[in-house]
Amino acid sequence: MRFRAGAKRRYVTLGARADGWTREKAADELTYVLGQVQRGEWQPPRPAPVIEEPVEEPTFHEFASRWFDGIAPELAEKTRVRYRWQLTNHLLPFFARHKLAAITVEEVDRYRRAKVREAQTRRAAVDAWHKRCEALRDGEQRPVRPERPMSAASINGTITRLGQILEEAVEYGHLPRNPARGKRRRLKASKSAAVWLDRADQIAALLNAAGELEADCRADRRGIGRRALLATMALGGLRVGELCALRWRHVDLAAGRLRVVDSKTDAGVRLVDLLPALRDELLAHKAASASTSADALVFPTLGGRPRDANNVRERVLRPVLRHANANLERRALSPLPVGVTCHKLRHTFASILVALGEDPRYVMGQLGHTDPAFTLRLYTHAMRRDDGERERLRALVQGADWAETGRNAGAVPIAA
Repeated sequence: MRFRAGAKRRYVTLGARADGWTREKAADELTYVLGQVQRGEWQPPRPAPVIEEPVEEPTFHEFASRWFDGIAPELAEKTRVRYRWQLTNHLLPFFARHKLAAITVEEVDRYRRAKVREAQTRRAAVDAWHKRCEALRDGEQRPVRPERPMSAASINGTITRLGQILEEAVEYGHLPRNPARGKRRRLKASKSAAVWLDRADQIAALLNAAGELEADCRADRRGIGRRALLATMALGGLRVGELCALRWRHVDLAAGRLRVVDSKTDAGVRLVDLLPALRDELLAHKAASASTSADALVFPTLGGRPRDANNVRERVLRPVLRHANANLERRALSPLPVGVTCHKLRHTFASILVALGEDPRYVMGQLGHTDPAFTLRLYTHAMRRDDGERERLRALVQGADWAETGRNAGAVPIAA
């Protein structure tokens, strides 16, 4: 229907035949409308309101799953595994059924407090487990180890991931602000102290203890290579994952080198020059190993399977540290520094190279590092080491103070 009203040409759609409209009915409607125009009563028809379907607010589980599926292809494999662990093991058990709008600052704080309580409970369980293990008699079955407690840094990592997800929810209009943002949502995470064995007597005490445990254990539990394993970390600088993946084809004893091929970084794939003492240890370990084929693991479990970080820490390093400290206590000597870990033994290797006067770039290459900051901190620390200690370290790792290979492997003289 076309007509003029208010000095403008107007077009009004009446409907279709299916709605009952005919030419006659349209003509009658036009006559009626023109009468309204003449009387000044006509108003343009208002458009029918658009009724939008209500959008259901997603739960955190739904939104976080879509977020992870979207970002996962862009992540490195280890980052993807870490994100999945944070979601599956921590965030989803707490927030899965929450509507996004229900995740408030108060809820985020409640999550943080719950994780702190969980960590305290697990820490108490682990402490009790260690006491039970220490009381075991030879041959008794070791109880199942409780889950490790989360550190403050790990808890903060899950809150950071929560904040990353909720930031996208804010961008999509599901939330007015991000409740996980801000330092007040995080725990105060203390930096771990700089702990490593950087004296000849400390390194010797550790390896002596490892050799003694190897010699004193049951016949069916020998061949683990406790001493050579710890020497490879302390005198070769391998990460625990690199150590567990090491195979005999990667070790060239004749050339005095080992090749790291399975590392968490590109820089970690490297050739490590064997210090004379470490070469001797690996020669002795190879001679005592059940399998030395090219594909055989250098440090397998008794069952021939690959070790993992937990196995190395609980079955090798921790018992050796206890035995070493017991030896030192009997001699009225100071114990080894508290906090020695597998990773700290890498620091020991770096400290040895610095004491030997190696170039910082060489030290970085041997460790598989790209950031020089750590190496420079080691050089600063080494400046406080006296010349006598440098010479003792040099004598130890060059083999001058080392037991002759294959003889009395459980004892290394400690320089006075």
